[in-house]
Amino acid sequence: MLHRVVGRFGLGLYSWLVILYLVFPLAVLIAVSFTASDFLSFPPKGLSLKWYARLAGNSGFVDAAWVSLKLAALATLISVILGVSTALILARKEFRGKSVLSALFISPLLLPAIVIGVAVLQYAHLLGFARTFSALLVGHVVIMIPYVIRTTIASLGGLPMNIEEAAQDLGANRFQTFFLITLPQIKPGVIAGGLFAFIMSWINVEVSIFNSTAELVPIPVKLFNYIQYNIDPLVAALSAVTIYVAFGVVFAIDALIGIDKATSG
Repeated sequence: MLHRVVGRFGLGLYSWLVILYLVFPLAVLIAVSFTASDFLSFPPKGLSLKWYARLAGNSGFVDAAWVSLKLAALATLISVILGVSTALILARKEFRGKSVLSALFISPLLLPAIVIGVAVLQYAHLLGFARTFSALLVGHVVIMIPYVIRTTIASLGGLPMNIEEAAQDLGANRFQTFFLITLPQIKPGVIAGGLFAFIMSWINVEVSIFNSTAELVPIPVKLFNYIQYNIDPLVAALSAVTIYVAFGVVFAIDALIGIDKATSG
């Protein structure tokens, strides 16, 4: 009995240490973003919102944020449409080459993102639209689709096919069956996949940097370029805003669906 108590205590302590190890750098960064000093320092010297005010007044960062927001929103919409359609085929149909096709759609999770970025640049260059918003959009959709497919397939795994077949036997066509029967049942997986995809688009640097220009630059690339020449609390404020957005999406997932349910399967 004693060894079980000690084991549970040790496991709990280890888990909290891992959590603190992961969270502490983010906490330090957020704390530094509120410093009144003109230099990066921890603990922060005084409390001030001046760096957030400077960030809001910097048109370059504001424009980059709008680019990222539009890019993430549109890429998420396209990824959900394509990802859900693909998941339905992979989960409901049996055909030759299914395993190969499934591996192809999941491959962006296995390949280094920088490789995908170079590939998209070459592909866009051959078709004549390199370094445009469309090229950025294609790259982000490629890296986002696997998240939608995985969460949607997980939801479809808990939905018996006989429910859909019964709806069709009662006169519903395929579109009616999907929108009235299937979609409401798999909605948690679709929402989770879309939100995870939005996060990946919002924080992506590797794919974006190859198709960015001086006028078309997402916020992560803007931050990457800025820290090469400047190290000041503005970097911390910008990084903190990025963290706030990512955390907000995670909290939305937990509130709407539940993290455990969203990541199951």
